Amino acid sequence: MYVDIESLFWLTLIMLVIYHWWHSQKVKEIALRHTIKQCKELDLQLLDANINLRGLWLKRDSDGRIRIWRSYNFEFSSTGDERYLGKVVLLGKKITNFELAPHRMH
Repeated sequence: MYVDIESLFWLTLIMLVIYHWWHSQKVKEIALRHTIKQCKELDLQLLDANINLRGLWLKRDSDGRIRIWRSYNFEFSSTGDERYLGKVVLLGKKITNFELAPHRMH
C-alpha cells in the first residue's frame, strides 16, 4: 500500500481537527456543569440551559505551560422576569473565573 505525503498531511490535519472538537466538547461540559452548580447554589435560573463560547486564546498557566483559554457567556435570571449575562472562564480544564452581572435578588 502506497501513501503519499499529501494524503498523510490531510489525514493528520483531519484527525487533529476531530481531536480538538472532541476535547472542546469535554471542556464545555465542565464549564456547563460548574455554571449549573453555581446557579443552583445562588438560587438563580440558568436560561436556555446553555453556554456559548465567547473567546478562545493561548495563555500560560501558573506552571508556565501553554493552555487554551476559553471564555463562555450564559444568561441567567434571579426573578424570572429579566435576563442577565454571566461569564465562566477556563484555562485548560480548570475554572479560573466565574462572573455574574449585577442582578435583582428575590
